[in-house]
Amino acid sequence: MIQKLTYLLLGLLLLTSCGEDPVPKPKGYLRLEYPEATYKSYNKQLPFSFERNTLSDTVKIKTIPNDPSSFGLNLEYDKLKGTIYLTYKTIHDEEELTKFLKDAQNFTQEHTRKADEIVEQVYDNKERKVYGMFYEVGGNAASQSQFYVTDSTKHFLTGSLYFYAKPNYDSILPAANYLQKDIKHIMETVEWK
Repeated sequence: MIQKLTYLLLGLLLLTSCGEDPVPKPKGYLRLEYPEATYKSYNKQLPFSFERNTLSDTVKIKTIPNDPSSFGLNLEYDKLKGTIYLTYKTIHDEEELTKFLKDAQNFTQEHTRKADEIVEQVYDNKERKVYGMFYEVGGNAASQSQFYVTDSTKHFLTGSLYFYAKPNYDSILPAANYLQKDIKHIMETVEWK
């Protein structure tokens, strides 16, 4: 009897002295920090100039076949695994301007199948004659940001942001937000020649 009581007390003692109550681990959040943007003027024999973030490692200029007055310019962000693709076109007449505007707007609207939302922000700088639109694309669309700017007479510049990964909005959101600021800075610093 004493032996059974001893085992019972020992069992109760072991069960009640096992330490603290279990506590679930707190949720962990990914913390991505990017360096503060520093901008430098980019003016390489182009019909326009702008300021680009020095974090963009590579700038590639590509000519567009069958159109010597147009070209592409890629600002590659290797650390962020993304690229801002710029396309410049010379405007020859009002009809061509209308076509360029429709093409830029339709290109953005193609993302509506995958996008949760597309937020439009008008850009208008009468002093420098730079007018345009910035599109922020929410959701798992291929491009998170797009824009166009023009002087409405000679110059038309479009741009879009793409990452080197399958679109997963939650994962690329910090990098997309960082690069959206760069895109807006490009729009704000464009000067036509």
